[in-house]
Amino acid sequence: MTLLELFFDLVYVVALALISRGMVEHLDWHQAGRALILLAAVWWTWTITTLVTDLYNPARTEIKLLICGVMFGALLMTTAIPGAFDDRGIVFAGAYVAIHLGRGLFLIPAVRRHPETQRRAARIFTWFVVSSIPWITGAFVSGDARMACWALALAIDYSGFRLAYPVPGLGVVPEQQRNVTAEHLSERYQQFFIIALGDAILTIGTMFSMGRSERQTIMAFTVAFLTTLLLWRIYVHKSGELLPVAIKSAESPSKFLFSAPYTHLVMIAGVVTTASGFELVLHHPAGRTPPAWAAVILGGPALFLLGRSAFEYEVFSRVSASRPGGLLALLTIAPAVLYLPPIAASTGALLVLVGVAYADHRRSHGRPPEAPAPPH
Repeated sequence: MTLLELFFDLVYVVALALISRGMVEHLDWHQAGRALILLAAVWWTWTITTLVTDLYNPARTEIKLLICGVMFGALLMTTAIPGAFDDRGIVFAGAYVAIHLGRGLFLIPAVRRHPETQRRAARIFTWFVVSSIPWITGAFVSGDARMACWALALAIDYSGFRLAYPVPGLGVVPEQQRNVTAEHLSERYQQFFIIALGDAILTIGTMFSMGRSERQTIMAFTVAFLTTLLLWRIYVHKSGELLPVAIKSAESPSKFLFSAPYTHLVMIAGVVTTASGFELVLHHPAGRTPPAWAAVILGGPALFLLGRSAFEYEVFSRVSASRPGGLLALLTIAPAVLYLPPIAASTGALLVLVGVAYADHRRSHGRPPEAPAPPH
């Protein structure tokens, strides 16, 4: 991982913060859907850029220039996030399309001396050309039509990656061109997860500094911090530590190439949603918890555990009972928290995560380190 890549990641600190804040401005399912679309788009610019730096040499001057260009486009996208579904839609969609098409237009001539590599870049470029149509179309319509267009565009982008970018006449990206560098790719995903936790920390510090130092607010601050700490602990426990080993030991490293972006998106969506819940609780710790608030406060940890379960399956080909157990516990307490204050709902989510972390500790305590599952 290079210093330029770390510098590149700074843009996404701002992007995640704006998405989590925007989710709670007018909290409903419609707003949550918008936030998910924005997050999926932002995540995809980071994911594809990370894979490019892994497949090519990030120390090359051309790749450094490419990273800087993507960083500029990502920052432009980030500035448009608050108004992406209003008057800034063309800026958001235009920057997204420019990032992906610009990358292809840069790489195709840059690798002209390597025909197979050039064909790989051409396949990816073709899929982004197709998805650019609903992206730009969506920018010129409004409301639900924009959401539908952008959701379709994301479906094209995500399915193209999963299918290895098949193109008539060119076929799919060959297996030998999907090999990844275990240490680099795992470090990059771990780094982005830390960035997502940074959004939660930023929310805690900002909202607490703006609030009054009452007993309930201090309690909400403590619960939020402990929740963030547990999200980190549950993420890194075993699977996060052994991901590089699992990638290297796999018969097909492309298995992780094709699955990690999706599992990490779910986990990051969970952390971003949890950060939104922190903002709600720190702002109004008392009173009854509205259903929409309960969905955010409990839904964030639930999304994280769901993604973490899939992530664990990537590494070990099994899922610890504590993951579905935690999801079931969150679902069980959901009706009760509607009659309790938001701080109680947040505390309930914290206790569930404590139980998951404790189960992890009990399961691994005194046992030899578990090896990743052998390739099937």
